[in-house]
Amino acid sequence: MPKWKIYTPEGVQDILFEDCYIKRNLEGKLRNLFRSYGYFEVETPTLEFYDVFAADTDLTPQETMFKFYDQQGRILVLRPDVTIPVARIAATKYRDELFPLRFSYISNTFKYNELGGGKQKEFTQAGIEVLGINSPEADAEVISAAICALKACGLESFQIDIGQVEFFKGLMEETGLSENDTEQIRVLIDRKDYLGIEEIVKSHDIPEGLKELILSLPGLFGSIDVIDEVEKLTSNRRSLKALANLRSVLEVIDDYGLGRYVSVDLGTVQGLNYYTGIIFRGFTYGIGFPVLSGGRYDDLVEKFGKKCPATGFSLGVNMVMMALDRQKIDAEKPSIDSLISYRSEGRKTAFKLCEQLRSQGLAVELDIVNRGIEEVKDYAQSKGIGGIINILDDENIRVINIITGEISNTTMNELSRKGWGE
Repeated sequence: MPKWKIYTPEGVQDILFEDCYIKRNLEGKLRNLFRSYGYFEVETPTLEFYDVFAADTDLTPQETMFKFYDQQGRILVLRPDVTIPVARIAATKYRDELFPLRFSYISNTFKYNELGGGKQKEFTQAGIEVLGINSPEADAEVISAAICALKACGLESFQIDIGQVEFFKGLMEETGLSENDTEQIRVLIDRKDYLGIEEIVKSHDIPEGLKELILSLPGLFGSIDVIDEVEKLTSNRRSLKALANLRSVLEVIDDYGLGRYVSVDLGTVQGLNYYTGIIFRGFTYGIGFPVLSGGRYDDLVEKFGKKCPATGFSLGVNMVMMALDRQKIDAEKPSIDSLISYRSEGRKTAFKLCEQLRSQGLAVELDIVNRGIEEVKDYAQSKGIGGIINILDDENIRVINIITGEISNTTMNELSRKGWGE
């Protein structure tokens, strides 16, 4: 036997019965939620040209992508993200449609070194994108949908941290620092590295008040009061405009009745070259990474040929499953409602009964091994099946309750007259 024949590569996994059932249920709940918000689902190719993602290297550095060549020598990649292909679709297939456009998706994505996917190289993203409008209402709708998505999955203890990248950009513009120094500060703020920030800031000629504000950025989080406090500390027009936008979005979220789930975090500064306004991440306990992230990215669609503002979020389905497991939140498990066994003279009746019960939404397993009744009982018990319906002939039926041991006899006519379950 070849050495690797029975193994899976590092970073991918088989998803077995129970987990697959939970995962599909979560995906179904998310799909229904997105539809209820008026978002239409699209599916982008698993294979894309590398050039699609080279349009924004800040979001998808090439070393994180699975790359290979087609027969013509062109570089292909396994889809590392869905937002960028959606931007491609919007700029090409829907370029003449009336805005706003609302897209949703649930797709597998592939990345090397993907810590946010639970160190998985293949993971599932579910998300929405609103294209063609730049307003606090659009940002708030996306954040509202993100909150409702986590609730639909069964999580209640979570928090959405919201920032505004233009606030940070305004401060950096005021300092006059180089792009390299600005990027270093951004990384340090994202890491909450106060000493590293202080070392860079104090080595440059920056007004004292501005220095103090930059040094305080990693700790500027909390309620809307943070905005009130910071507005007094700067006169930078770009930063003040960003704070006003953030306040407007928070007010709309309050009107949704979801304000308790959100927190202001002016130290949220990841992806500056990608995000252009509101930016947010969702956290829950037991997981060291965000379970969702999103924000406004008004410049992305233009890279595919159409100027178009946009905002959206994506949720890591695998991360949510991990959170549910670590928080000991019960999830629906796969189960069989009834096991139907039969004697040869009752086979046709057994098939008919299976069809009737399945049409009512019940999960019914047919004994295709033709075991004896005692073996059938043992099998049902081992599989956690609560009841056996034993078809004796065309008319007579024996019902066995595995949990209580109770046995009752009935007929097809009686079942048809009363209705199953009475």
